[in-house]
Amino acid sequence: MNLYKTTAIVTIFTVFEHALGFVYRIILSRTLGPEGLGVYQAGLTVFAVFLTIASSGLPITLSRTISKHRARGSRRGEQAATTGAILITAVTGMVLTFALFALRKPFSRIFSDPRCADVFYIILVGLTFTSVYAVIRGSFWGNKRFFAYSLIELIEEIVMIIVGVVLLVFLHSDIADVNLAAAAVLISYLCSFAIAAAYFFAKGGRLRSPRGELRPLIRSSMPITTMRTASSLVGSLVSVLFPMRLMVAGMSAARAMSAYGVVGGMVMPILMIPNTLISSIALVLVPELSECYYKGRREKLSALVKKALDATLLIAAALIPLFVACGEGVGIFLFGNAESGRLIESSALILLPMSLTMVTTSMLNSMGCERQTLLFFLGGAACMLLCVWILPAYLGSGALLVGMACEYTLTAVCSLLLLRKKTGKLRAGRSFLLLSAVTFLLSMAGMGLRALLMIWLDYIYAHLIVLFVLLGAEGIAFHLLKLFDFRALLRKFFGKRDRAAKAPASAKRHKEKNLAPSPQK
Repeated sequence: MNLYKTTAIVTIFTVFEHALGFVYRIILSRTLGPEGLGVYQAGLTVFAVFLTIASSGLPITLSRTISKHRARGSRRGEQAATTGAILITAVTGMVLTFALFALRKPFSRIFSDPRCADVFYIILVGLTFTSVYAVIRGSFWGNKRFFAYSLIELIEEIVMIIVGVVLLVFLHSDIADVNLAAAAVLISYLCSFAIAAAYFFAKGGRLRSPRGELRPLIRSSMPITTMRTASSLVGSLVSVLFPMRLMVAGMSAARAMSAYGVVGGMVMPILMIPNTLISSIALVLVPELSECYYKGRREKLSALVKKALDATLLIAAALIPLFVACGEGVGIFLFGNAESGRLIESSALILLPMSLTMVTTSMLNSMGCERQTLLFFLGGAACMLLCVWILPAYLGSGALLVGMACEYTLTAVCSLLLLRKKTGKLRAGRSFLLLSAVTFLLSMAGMGLRALLMIWLDYIYAHLIVLFVLLGAEGIAFHLLKLFDFRALLRKFFGKRDRAAKAPASAKRHKEKNLAPSPQK
């Protein structure tokens, strides 16, 4: 299966998964409310720190290690590396779980609201299971079993939504809604672990002695784990620091937690929409990039990087005008919250550096640049924390979004410079300039059209018309400027080989026919 078809299949699964998760986020916002959503988000954010410590760097490291063993034809090495990664994450997960339950009373004091601690400890039960699942999924990634990788992720999302809806909507009990939502997450973790383990062994997966693989795995995964742990720690720190700084600026405790819930639970899921597509690109490209990098295929490496950057820029450029013109309507229509809509609209430009950071970090990690990406992240995180500390008194909820813009911009610029050094040249300058011009013009046109339509039409109808007009205008502009070739894409997926490609095979069959002995009478 070619790269385009594989990317398309993964993208379809990922889009469906994220669409379901997005719908579930809307249900949570309606049932828990902004304050409850803030509590739920804070508990998940702190849990993410320990999930990152237990497994974060191992899946991508295992994927790259498997690619190296595949290049050398060592099946035994693949199995030993997989076993070593499972062993490391299982031991780490169990140690963390037992330690945190033993220290429950003092550890719970880090939360500003005791309800956050309840959410955290419910999900903590699944830490070891979901950590091992992440490593098994990494083995699927390294062996290019993208269908299984994506399908199990989708099943996990579906299980969480079904269980969550049943518990929150149909079950009437005295248990707090945020705790029921946390229980749904736990059940989905256990389910995905069971399915992934069963598939792993059904497809011939074997556990071998990890001798010789443990140290390389730990050494290679440590920078990634450190970076992602630092990222999770920053997120946890923000979940505590941001409401606190808002309270210092004059907000009540309930209002400050609601403000964090709006940004973290409503605005961020919208801004992370590009991740749905970019993660699919990275998922498929990382094993390819690793093989090209370690085999020294510099030209193919450069071509793959260019394709990834062009696709990422196109995704961001397509979404920014929609967010600028329709962001406020999205917040009101989906979440019933006008503030979230205004924040989506004002922070649309974050999509560009955020998208570039996502794809460049994945590509650099596949080339063994984990330490450099860690340093880039730490510099960006320092900028964000500084903004969160200083700006709430002046910008309120917007302070966190400004901090994120600074973080992603710094990280994206540094990552692009390093990527250029690794590949020789990026060749994405023309696409960037054209897409920037199209994005600016369409954003202005969308805002003008919305203001005009609002004079005569209902709020929802005006935004829907603007949305469809912008989508059509983007398609035409991208095609005319040759930023996106729809016909070429269709040929990649459905086109037959041309006559020149078929000629050698036809000639060979004709030659074989002429040389064949005549049948005896």
